Amino acid sequence: MNAPARDEGKREAPFGSWPSPLGAELLAAAAIRFGQVAVVGELVCWSESRAGEGGRNVVVESDREGRAVDRNPAPFDARTRVHEYGGGAFTVAADGELFFCHDADQRVYRARRDSLPEPVTAPGARRFADLVVDGVRDRLIAVREDHGGAGEAVNTLVAIELATGAETVLAAGHDFFSSPRLSNDGAHLAWLSWDHPRMPWQGSELWVAALDGDGTIGEARRIAGGPHESVNEPRWSPAGELHFVSDRSGWWNLYRERSGRIEAIHRQDAEFGEPHWVFGQAMYGFAADGSIVCVFDRDCRSHLARIDVRGDAFSELATPFCTIRNLRVGDGFVACIAASETEVEAIVRLDLASGSWRTLRRASEIALDPGDISVAETIRFDGSGGEAAHAFYYPPRNRHFTGPAGALPPLLVATHGGPTGATNPALALARQFWTSRGFAVVDVNYGGSTGYGRAYRERLAGRWGIVDVDDVVAAARFLVARGDVDGRRLAIRGGSAGGYTTLAALTFRDLFHAGASYFGVSDLEALARETHKFESRYLDSLIGPWPAAADVYRERSPIHFPERMTSALILLQGAEDKAVPPSQAETMYRAVRAKGLPVAYLLFEGEQHGFRRAATIRRAFEAELWFYGRLFGFVPADAIEPVVIDNLADDGAPRRA
Repeated sequence: MNAPARDEGKREAPFGSWPSPLGAELLAAAAIRFGQVAVVGELVCWSESRAGEGGRNVVVESDREGRAVDRNPAPFDARTRVHEYGGGAFTVAADGELFFCHDADQRVYRARRDSLPEPVTAPGARRFADLVVDGVRDRLIAVREDHGGAGEAVNTLVAIELATGAETVLAAGHDFFSSPRLSNDGAHLAWLSWDHPRMPWQGSELWVAALDGDGTIGEARRIAGGPHESVNEPRWSPAGELHFVSDRSGWWNLYRERSGRIEAIHRQDAEFGEPHWVFGQAMYGFAADGSIVCVFDRDCRSHLARIDVRGDAFSELATPFCTIRNLRVGDGFVACIAASETEVEAIVRLDLASGSWRTLRRASEIALDPGDISVAETIRFDGSGGEAAHAFYYPPRNRHFTGPAGALPPLLVATHGGPTGATNPALALARQFWTSRGFAVVDVNYGGSTGYGRAYRERLAGRWGIVDVDDVVAAARFLVARGDVDGRRLAIRGGSAGGYTTLAALTFRDLFHAGASYFGVSDLEALARETHKFESRYLDSLIGPWPAAADVYRERSPIHFPERMTSALILLQGAEDKAVPPSQAETMYRAVRAKGLPVAYLLFEGEQHGFRRAATIRRAFEAELWFYGRLFGFVPADAIEPVVIDNLADDGAPRRA
């Protein structure tokens, strides 16, 4: 048994009951979620979702000295709902003019300095994303998603005239488009497309076409990609060569087209790309001398590097960060979103010559004492089928408190969404919320996660609800066997796809004692019928084609097997969720309640897929903590409004219906 080391200077208190410096109210009110990053000359721009403003997305501009100003005033909300997950909601012209999509009406707006934004596009059922300024022709190029028809939405690439708002289709005929990128001289346009039933990380295609003087597009030519090759991030070098990221080697690596041939820039068993869940992602760019500055991930830890393409000289640049995303390259500097094991995410400006860096904005101004920060241990264990699986383990940590002598902490197993997503070891206050109260946390990169190559990412093919569940169970058993955690107090939590893994683990495995599902999938058949266009065929590869594989969908849907569940459950759901409608959580709640298991259900009005409002975030964290306290026999130090838990007696014992 590996009970936590004793510290005579600390007070003894039950795990879970420790007073924490990180209150849910403070955590929620201070929360900023960073999105897109852009560099225009010396200016760095980024978007941030502010929980304290109801999740409003604001484009912020910072000059060379770090002076920051908001570019879109309230109530303007720079957010697009293309693919429902959005991203790529703004762009900035060379003269500093801002163009953005406004969430309320999904129209594109133009924001000149010192004046209110004005609409560019007409009202209607159209959404836009991945905006690109075509300065030569005084227009924008964008992805358009038209919901005005009777069937599913129609996606195209369009040009939008700034003078009139008129829209001209540039590319059509595929189910999805993304990443329109103009060459430096404006003479060529590159873009990506893919079709049902593939997702972009399974198979996509890179196209390029010439543009004449008035912007008319010529015949498109396919450069790379196909049904079994994922291509992303097309970019033009200063020399006019088209670069892109492809996983044709089994890893997302950098390539370029040169003299009609495809050349690898630098081969490495590492990821120089990421799954295209949202628009506006960036993992590389070009310095003024033509060299490539890039991010690559190995075992879900980020590294910064520079590649001299003239001699294929590859040099890693030292940084204190373990995660770097949305990298943009300026003249002698880069801007990105970065975090370390002990510092939260921030917008960072890094000087390429000196290696010095400066924080422009932190995701939170909460400063934790090092004695309250739990730093990740990378663990590797035998997962599904005996194959290696990966996770980050965080022991409980609080500078003032320790657990009772000989006792072990409860374990929270975290299941990320995606399911191609990934977790990383960067400081996340939401994770420290638990560890600082006396919980151990293991964040699992189950089979299917990004960061370990295409073969690992494809482990879920046809086996969603099996491989991921096997891996999260194996992670918990690994830590129990090692003596780190209390095997009688195991909980699992997750949102979206991670919520499905959570519900499946609670239903089809007999290990966990409690679970929390945030807008999780309980009925795969309903998801296949009801979800939005972007994911409407995703389950073909994860489960099987619908409805031909209806039996498999039913076999893996927790909603149909409440009699197998033996664990307590709390469900947290947004009332306006289009990706996973509330009906899924409500049906699961009724089934678990009818079986007589302890269950709680919280529905949050105004919330969609992923909670954005401070009040919601606070209530969700506190409710989950209260729930675990009632099940695991501790009293939280926080003052929490009680949660109604059906089928639970006053003494905390389950009460059968």
